[in-house]
Amino acid sequence: MSKMRRGTEFERVGDGRSQIATFTRDYPAGHRIRLHFHDRDQLLYASRGVMTVLTGKDTWVVPTYRAVWIPARVVHSITMSGAVAMRALYLKPRLAAALPRSCCVVNVSPLLKELLLHACGSPALSRRIHWQRHLIDVIVDQLERIQMVPLQLPNPSDSRARRIAAVLLADPGDRRPLEKICGVSGASKRTVERLFQDEIGMTPGKWRQQLRLMQALRLLADGAKVTQAAVDTGYSTPSAFIAMFRKALGRTPKSYFSAAAKP
Repeated sequence: MSKMRRGTEFERVGDGRSQIATFTRDYPAGHRIRLHFHDRDQLLYASRGVMTVLTGKDTWVVPTYRAVWIPARVVHSITMSGAVAMRALYLKPRLAAALPRSCCVVNVSPLLKELLLHACGSPALSRRIHWQRHLIDVIVDQLERIQMVPLQLPNPSDSRARRIAAVLLADPGDRRPLEKICGVSGASKRTVERLFQDEIGMTPGKWRQQLRLMQALRLLADGAKVTQAAVDTGYSTPSAFIAMFRKALGRTPKSYFSAAAKP
């Protein structure tokens, strides 16, 4: 790994002959991987724990059952919530041509999960080896059928919108009405709503809801009880929090993290 300017590191992955290189490592809660980028596309998956991936433009929270797709050359850092069992596939660029050239969180089907974990039993996969060639083809087929998940928090660039985002980020559980929070930006609520919609395609209310969901995932992964996670993310009752969580991820928090804990 060679150091680049501004503390960013470049990581060359694989030996050039393999189509897919793999990575397997367990990290303690709170561990942070500093800013870096790869020469390959990356599918980053945690079979346990929650990862937060930060790029220059966006924040992505990656809970169990999901993975994040990170194209080659995208600079990013990773922070662990709870103990994380990280598993990753590094694909030669454009091997999975149907996937976007920008980051996204994706669903990991039971089949893709088993393929990914099986692939990680080898340091690399090459088409030169008969059984690996078939495994590569099935993995790529599953990747090109993958479903994206809206677990992204875009960062606005306008200074007024950034000030609102900073206030919300500092305290996701802040229950003040948006109209009062807008006072710190020197702009009206209507102006702030227009700025968010024009820049990142969502209202500040939706942005705040997304922030709360992502913060809740981190808290729960770190061992917080559902009631505490609800309070810390600004929900008036645990039932309202559970309803939001189920709507976003298809399970209650208890069911989601209980299932994630099973081998």
